[in-house]
Amino acid sequence: MRKYSLDKSKIKVLLLEGIHENSRQYFIENGYTQVECIQEALHRKKLEKKLEEAHIIGIRSRTELRSGLFEKTPKLLAIGCFSIGTNQVDLHDAKMSGIPVFNAPYSNTRSVAELVIAECIMLMRDIPEKSALAHKGIWMKSVNHSVEVRGKTLGIIGYGHIGSQVSILAESVGMDVCYYDIVKKLSLGKAKSVPSMEDLLSISDAVTIHVPSTPLTKSMISAEQIAIMKKGACLINASRGDVLDYGAVANALRTKHLAGVAADVFPEEPASNNEPFVNELQGFPNVILTPHIGGSTHEAQANIALEVTEKLVKYSDIGSTIGAVNFPEISLQSHKTKQRFLHIHRNVPGVLREVNNQFSSKGINISAQYLQTDPDIGYVILETDSDLNGTILNDLRNIPHTIRTRILY
Repeated sequence: MRKYSLDKSKIKVLLLEGIHENSRQYFIENGYTQVECIQEALHRKKLEKKLEEAHIIGIRSRTELRSGLFEKTPKLLAIGCFSIGTNQVDLHDAKMSGIPVFNAPYSNTRSVAELVIAECIMLMRDIPEKSALAHKGIWMKSVNHSVEVRGKTLGIIGYGHIGSQVSILAESVGMDVCYYDIVKKLSLGKAKSVPSMEDLLSISDAVTIHVPSTPLTKSMISAEQIAIMKKGACLINASRGDVLDYGAVANALRTKHLAGVAADVFPEEPASNNEPFVNELQGFPNVILTPHIGGSTHEAQANIALEVTEKLVKYSDIGSTIGAVNFPEISLQSHKTKQRFLHIHRNVPGVLREVNNQFSSKGINISAQYLQTDPDIGYVILETDSDLNGTILNDLRNIPHTIRTRILY
């Protein structure tokens, strides 16, 4: 059971991997003065040491918060993933430790979409190989393997926030767009949904992938799927490194089945700029390799910093979990004349009754209450008319199946 109740001026915030200055500034403006910013990811032992004192941590894609770590972080109350993806965090383990995880599903969509379209044009014009030859002093002025994207078909696997943005940009440069998604989506512009991924692969001149990392999507594009693609098609991956079998992609490049590939994400990525990078696609002149920079623009990072930090501050200040990816979503309007409590517990019958009994048995009126559950946990926000001291926290903590309880104000 995790114990926590602190004045927010004493809350320690740890921001890793060069998170944009907007985050630190927003924390400070809202009374969180203990903010430590570190430019790189930390290795496990140093990370564990820092997390012994941290209450809030902000990370990007290189920091991993895995199962077992949360047992060593008794003060940690919230995690901010300053990215779209959250697969760098063990979401279930965090939840069962009473720690909500927040991300930024919208803020970098434009940046990623622009990179995808730029890479599509570069690949279909055979620019990477011609550029590589020019660097070697070879003047390869040729129309071979060089076509306009106008009138070509772009296939989008995953029609979410980024996929749909790619669709809009692709159509604006004259491409025909088809997409496949396991969830029915509203088509934007003239984009057309296709009934299966195989149908999409067979008709597309270029394919771009925009899906999360899940057991269902792991190696979803491998030798079998690549064989369905048009000979001379291009393939782009700016989603997650494990959705694409890069060994199979390398073989398709060797046999000239694929004309070009762009990859921004990989199964194994260096933890810092000082570590080496190794991948099967290195050495191919018709391949664009970028170091996970799809969302690495000043605009995207500034927007992400604000989006995630706002969610972290709202959770710390009023208990709002709107936008949490692993927690029941609750937001109860703040009443500063009341006293607010949070109670997180395993989702078993009778806990809410026991919570209410702790107040009613002391003659304390509950003026507002909101409970939301998922299959694993229940999360309660409640307010009282009385100004209670912290002793009631001990009674709430002693309720069976309690994970965490806090007084907010």
